[in-house]
Amino acid sequence: MDAEVQPTTSRRGGWQPRAIIALALTWVLLWDKVSLGNIINGLIIGAVVTQIFPLPSIQYFGRVHPWRLALLLGRFLVDLVVAAVEIVVATLSPRPSRGGSIVEVQLRTRSEFYMTLVSALVSLVPGSIVVEARRRAGILYVHGFHITSPEGLEELRQDVLDVETRVVRALGTAEEIGLCTREETP
Repeated sequence: MDAEVQPTTSRRGGWQPRAIIALALTWVLLWDKVSLGNIINGLIIGAVVTQIFPLPSIQYFGRVHPWRLALLLGRFLVDLVVAAVEIVVATLSPRPSRGGSIVEVQLRTRSEFYMTLVSALVSLVPGSIVVEARRRAGILYVHGFHITSPEGLEELRQDVLDVETRVVRALGTAEEIGLCTREETP
């Protein structure tokens, strides 16, 4: 009788060089001065923090597609500007805002990595925020301040799926890209 294979959830412990470097970089940026002392202190703090709070492993098998990553970042910047203008117009408008709505978005990928990136990109754009994420189901609940119709709900849902597609095209495997772009091709 074969032993049943159990999925393992491992916690990283000990040496986490990428996390230590990221924390050291954050430390140097917070001090706003690059010096040998700041770099060394950042590395020490990074090592201590990763020992006290070890990060769980993240499953990622894709690769970075530089051109698609540039498109993702460019589109994100455009979305930021457009949303900021919409917020300013809504704020200065003499007529009061009608609130907003929450839409459920079923992501096509099941990767926590992609879900996190999509959630961050959506929430960083003014006027929309992820209010809940159901990790196992791959569902995001997104609030849009400007939603006043069923068509607006569908537009917000499609905007979130478009962000997912751009993220996967920038960082995913061929299979993941195919999963997200299957509906686009006739």
